Amino acid sequence: MLLPQKDIADFCRILRAGGKKIVFTNGCFDILHAGHVRYLEKAKAFGDVLVLGLNSDASVRANKGPSRPINSEMDRAEVVGALASVDAVVLFDELTAESIIAKVRPDVYVKGGDYTLETLPEAKIVQSYGGRVEFVSLVAGRSTTNVIEKIRAEVLTEKDKS
Repeated sequence: MLLPQKDIADFCRILRAGGKKIVFTNGCFDILHAGHVRYLEKAKAFGDVLVLGLNSDASVRANKGPSRPINSEMDRAEVVGALASVDAVVLFDELTAESIIAKVRPDVYVKGGDYTLETLPEAKIVQSYGGRVEFVSLVAGRSTTNVIEKIRAEVLTEKDKS
């Protein structure tokens, strides 16, 4: 379910009032692969409800460069929102998820093992209200960048054959 930012705080307040433990993670999720699926399943295991902050197209371009994203924000939201582990998706335009985290106020904030508390600006916000930050190991060799590079290599190989 894709929620507008203006509704995310109320949505989370209602869940919390019902005794639900809210988990939050964020990212681009441009070309979904097994690493993403496994990561999101592990994130969901930290609580009852997983809210996914999805970088908008503008945010992805700012973070990854002008050739990204491959898939539009609405397509990416639909795909990740269809996963059993994801309960809600909310788009954000900023380079980091600090402002959306301040609205969600998750019990647990999950990021990949390539981050640390020191390199994660959002961690300070989560810790300021007593939330917990957890890190999930990445699946080796699984990344959107690797998928894109593999496609490019195949295209070049096919070009060389012709």
